[in-house]
Amino acid sequence: MPVKDAHGRTLVTLIPGDGVGPECIEATRRIIEASGVKLAFDIQHAGESVFKRGIPSGVPQETIDSIRKTRLVLKGPLGTPVGYGEKSANVTLRKLFETYANIRPVRELPGVKTPYSGRGIDLVVVRENVEDLYAGIEHMQTAGVAQCLKLISAKGCEKIVRTAFEFARSEGRKSVACATKSNIMKMTEGMLKRTFERIAPEYPDIQAWHVIIDNAAHQLVKKPEQFDVIVTTNMNGDIISDLTSALVGGLGFAPSANLGNEVAIFEAVHGSAPKYAGKNCINPTAVLMSGVAMLRYIDEFEAAQAIEHSVLYTLEQCAKDGVGTGDVVGYDKPNTLSTSAFADKVIKNLGNRSEKYRVRDYRQIKLPQISSEPAFVKAKTQRVVGVDIFVQSNQQPADLGPSVESLLDGTALKLKMISNRGTKVYPSAGAITDCVDQYRCRCMLRSGAEKGATATLSDADLLPVLAKVGAKHPWVHIEKLQEIDGAEGFTKAQGED
Repeated sequence: MPVKDAHGRTLVTLIPGDGVGPECIEATRRIIEASGVKLAFDIQHAGESVFKRGIPSGVPQETIDSIRKTRLVLKGPLGTPVGYGEKSANVTLRKLFETYANIRPVRELPGVKTPYSGRGIDLVVVRENVEDLYAGIEHMQTAGVAQCLKLISAKGCEKIVRTAFEFARSEGRKSVACATKSNIMKMTEGMLKRTFERIAPEYPDIQAWHVIIDNAAHQLVKKPEQFDVIVTTNMNGDIISDLTSALVGGLGFAPSANLGNEVAIFEAVHGSAPKYAGKNCINPTAVLMSGVAMLRYIDEFEAAQAIEHSVLYTLEQCAKDGVGTGDVVGYDKPNTLSTSAFADKVIKNLGNRSEKYRVRDYRQIKLPQISSEPAFVKAKTQRVVGVDIFVQSNQQPADLGPSVESLLDGTALKLKMISNRGTKVYPSAGAITDCVDQYRCRCMLRSGAEKGATATLSDADLLPVLAKVGAKHPWVHIEKLQEIDGAEGFTKAQGED
């Protein structure tokens, strides 16, 4: 629920952002205020200016304290170092406040010509927002091998799937497609697919179907109008939501909402575009429509509808008059509208409606209330049947294999196979593999590893194995091989029996 001050105004943490952010935020603030909604903005900062202050997260304590108080954020884009330096402040904010659902709508807009104009694109990508590869857990395992852990949880899947169906209902939408790479990543991406298939029958009013993510990208280019709502994992959602925005005119028209049970953050999809900073030339529609989504979130449906109608009407009139923002008609043209001039038109047109384009009937979304208990799934039986020991070695597989086998003599484990980047290389099956200096040695219990057995690998058995192997082949990572409720909780290497 929104937090109000003593004057009845809804409190909002306002983060102007970097680059073009302050211009777009100011345009949005003026339009919202012109609609009559009473908001009290607490201006705070994050991103580049904060990184320069030496704060590694890009989010200072005063901003965190403000969000804890208001529970509501409207922000401009934040600059993030690329390929070096600190983590994204955008991602940090989403994760700090568990805004687990990223909502990214796109729709065909009047006067914005694309190769898809006239096809009625109107879809939403619902993206899991806090886990997957975006957990950002990376390690250099050797000088030439980097690792990023892809973490998918049952709890995260439950929350994002239920949010997708509830969002579809809140907008009167008719279908939800689940897009995964579960044909390859059967445990991580497969968990989302299985969760989706379990929950879908609870929403008989909504058509539910699954699509492999690469085919989803293909279909989005080929026939985007077939999609209504797409729910997917974090990295997949990041990629295809940028794709979908391009179908309707680009990131200047791409708003987003980051929803959690405690905090909601509203922001444009686009970046800070530093080369345009201070030039008053950027299309503010993405930030503005993020603000409209915020108004709906706080039950200001009338004002949200009025602004959206005005945006559609303004774009329609701009097309008739042959003017528009730089991303539509080109920058530095006589008919180019500045950021502030476009905002002025939207304010002037409040109360007008588009002749052709409609605004959906919205209702408040019901976010899922999921148990906060860490052990969201409880296994009836769970045991360790082996261990994958990742070692750094410059040896060839034919030399490494016998060495590890001899080191395991007299221990509770035996070597089953060695793989390199997921392909079995020992014992040799005749594959041609250009090996790197990180190998996975799969070691299984000598007895009791078969299904139905009860033996389990203890840490007391494992520690001397690690000491022996590590003395000759430095290990860089280990993974216990779990059997959960009688099913193997690990995948096999390519070529492994």
